[in-house]
Amino acid sequence: MPSRPRLPRLPQLTPAHDAHRGYSQHEILDELRRLILEGNLPPGTGMPLGELARQFGVSAIPVRESLQTLIGEGLVEHKANFGYQVTLLTAAELRELYVVRESLEAAALAAAVHQATAADHELARETHARLERAILTENALAYHRETRNFHLALVRPSGMPRVVHMLEYAWNITEPVQPMVHASTADRVVLHADHSKQLAAFLARDSDALLAATGAHHTRLNGVLSRLPTDTGLFADSAGQKDI
Repeated sequence: MPSRPRLPRLPQLTPAHDAHRGYSQHEILDELRRLILEGNLPPGTGMPLGELARQFGVSAIPVRESLQTLIGEGLVEHKANFGYQVTLLTAAELRELYVVRESLEAAALAAAVHQATAADHELARETHARLERAILTENALAYHRETRNFHLALVRPSGMPRVVHMLEYAWNITEPVQPMVHASTADRVVLHADHSKQLAAFLARDSDALLAATGAHHTRLNGVLSRLPTDTGLFADSAGQKDI
């Protein structure tokens, strides 16, 4: 049996809302989800019930319930004789999820570009500005985080909540990999130029230009994915990874 990936030392947890009663199950779920989505728990990281319960100061029951919910969200998986771990994709599965994301995003954008309000336009400008700052300061973590915020700012005005929900679900599954963190600075600069074209088309309510810019953006994204390191344990089929 392969060795179980150890749970790394967690960053400081958000304090429980009620310090006397401690963490509720909902708060534990929110914290675990946040830690995974922010890249603090890389793909394949073991999620031992006892250790997590100790860190939250609770019994195993609310931790187990939280992990079951995260399994439903695609962020955690459970393997017999191994336990819980942060979802570990193959490189092919990651590329497949980006195909799903592209299709869902295109469907939502086609509607969002015409329904967006002035407030939606302002939010898109604000998220783009944060992306700009991340590029200028070479902050890869911030760039990865704000990329998601920018794309969602463009699709949420679509009035298609189920499509947006499916897009966020597919996006969640890819988050532990943190693709934009592992992309090169040059790749991030080129991708940001695509974002600028998307923003201009969105603000102009030009659906054809927006979909064309988005299609070009995803083509470049696929190239970035093909260059992600395969020897660092990011993927289930990485060098040094064994099937469980």
